[in-house]
Amino acid sequence: MTPPAPQRRPSRDPASAPKREGLSTGPPRITPLRELQLIERYQRGDPEALSELLQAYQNRVYSICYRMVRDPDQAADLTQDTLIKVIEHLDRYDGRAKLSTWIIRIAMNCTISQLRKNKVRRHAAYDEQGSDSDGPDGRSGGNAVPSRELSGRERVERTERDAAVSRALEQLDPDTRALLILRDMQDLDYEQIAAVLDIPLGTVKSRLFRARAQLRTCLSETLPPE
Repeated sequence: MTPPAPQRRPSRDPASAPKREGLSTGPPRITPLRELQLIERYQRGDPEALSELLQAYQNRVYSICYRMVRDPDQAADLTQDTLIKVIEHLDRYDGRAKLSTWIIRIAMNCTISQLRKNKVRRHAAYDEQGSDSDGPDGRSGGNAVPSRELSGRERVERTERDAAVSRALEQLDPDTRALLILRDMQDLDYEQIAAVLDIPLGTVKSRLFRARAQLRTCLSETLPPE
């Protein structure tokens, strides 16, 4: 059976990567039972089942990729790479982990690999030019419309805070950034994070404690004085 092509590239607008506070990431997330039904249908040769699965996860995968790489174009490309790998390996999905955990693990592997390649390129550019280029310094992805209209001052403060968080996250290594994104933005529990990153449960807790301490330190250096 020839699998369908991945769905259209997600929006490159950083605002399409919502934050954690109960905001939607696009199409409603499907239930585990529905996921199993779709997988069984796909394995029986129904391409529409795979299309529904990809649509359900596309925006969430993009949100993760964008938060990791902070670049809309790279995030869109990584989303495509992730969905292609899902298509290629779905026949081997054994159900031992949640489907969402399995897909997020693929997305994280893609993004961490890309970030390491980016780091190598930056170092090469530094060696050639004698200076390193900074990453994008835009707003944090995921600014959704709040439940009430913000005042002008509140909008400025939110923008400054989001930009500071973005800069702080960019200073962390990819593995540390991944921990914070999975726990505090994607709301995964410790067991899911351990499965996604393939590390022991106790290691998740200790690394997350250190990751938050590093983020606080970076924020203290980037947040404007009150």
